[in-house]
Amino acid sequence: MSINVIFLGTAGSVPTLNRSLPAIIIKLQNEQIMFDCGEGTQRQILKVKIGFHKKMKILISHLHGDHVLGLPGLLQTMALMERQKKIEIYGPKGIKHFLECTKEILKFGLTFPVEIIEIYDSGIICEEKNYTIKAIRSSHTETSLVFGYIEKPRPGKFYPEKARALGVPESDLWSKLQEGKKIKLSDGRVIKSVDVTGPLRKGRKIVYTGDTRPIKNLEVFASKADLLIHESTFDDSLIDKALVDGHSTPYQAANEAKKAKVKKLILTHISARYPNPEILLRQAQKIFQNTIIAKDLMELELPLIEN
Repeated sequence: MSINVIFLGTAGSVPTLNRSLPAIIIKLQNEQIMFDCGEGTQRQILKVKIGFHKKMKILISHLHGDHVLGLPGLLQTMALMERQKKIEIYGPKGIKHFLECTKEILKFGLTFPVEIIEIYDSGIICEEKNYTIKAIRSSHTETSLVFGYIEKPRPGKFYPEKARALGVPESDLWSKLQEGKKIKLSDGRVIKSVDVTGPLRKGRKIVYTGDTRPIKNLEVFASKADLLIHESTFDDSLIDKALVDGHSTPYQAANEAKKAKVKKLILTHISARYPNPEILLRQAQKIFQNTIIAKDLMELELPLIEN
C-alpha cells in the first residue's frame, strides 16, 4: 500500500504568494500524520481535499510562530466541522502551555479530545501496530526536534496458488494471511502467513528535520531513509547567516543526505528571498543528484517496497 506525502506549506519564516508556512502531511490508509502546522494550514487541507475527520497525529518541531501558529485555527476549524476523533499532538516542552493558553484566551471549545505529549528526550515517541515515530534534538536557536517515521516490515507478496495447495478457501481467510495473521482451517490445521507469502517487505522511512543547522547524529537517524525532508532556508553564499539563525544551506542539506545514503532529498523552508529557488537546487545537486525543491500542494507517492 502506498504512502503519500503532501506538502501543504513550504515557506521559511514568512509566507509568499506561492508558498504557505510549514506543514507536511503523511497520508496513510486510515490516518494522517502532520509535521508542523503554520498559519493557514486548514485552507491548504481544503485545497488538497484530504478532510478533517480522519485519525491524526500532529508533530511540532519547535515553537517558532511559523511552525505552530496554525494549530489553534486548525483545531477550531475541526470543531466547527464537528470532528469527534481524538487528535494527538507531540512537541517540545511548552507546547501544552501554548495550546492551553491559546484556548483559554480565544474562548473556543472543542468537539473532540486532544492529547498533548511533550518530548524531553530523544528516542521513540510513538509506537503503533504498523509504524514507529522517533525524535532527536536538532540544532536551532531554541529547543527543536527532528522526526522520523519508520514503517515496520510488512508481509511479503501473497501467493494464491500456495494458499489453494494448502486447502485455504478463497475467502476472508486470504485477507488475514495477507495481513500477516495465522488462520485455523475447519480440519484443525493452522496456516501461517509465511506459508503463503514471500519474504517480508522492508518498511519505508521518512525523516523531517524542521529548522536546524547540520547535526552529527542525523547521519545515523536518517540512514537509508526513502525520503529526507530537510530545510534549506538560505543559499550557500549565506552560510554564515544560516549558522547564526540556526538554519542550513543546500550544500549542507545535500551533504547530510549523501552521508546518510538516503534515496531522495527534498528541500523545504525556502526563504522569501528566492522567488525562483533554482539556485538552491543547483547547489544541492552538485553534492546529491536526487534532490528536488518542495512546492506547495506537491504530492509524492512512496510505493510499497518489493524485496
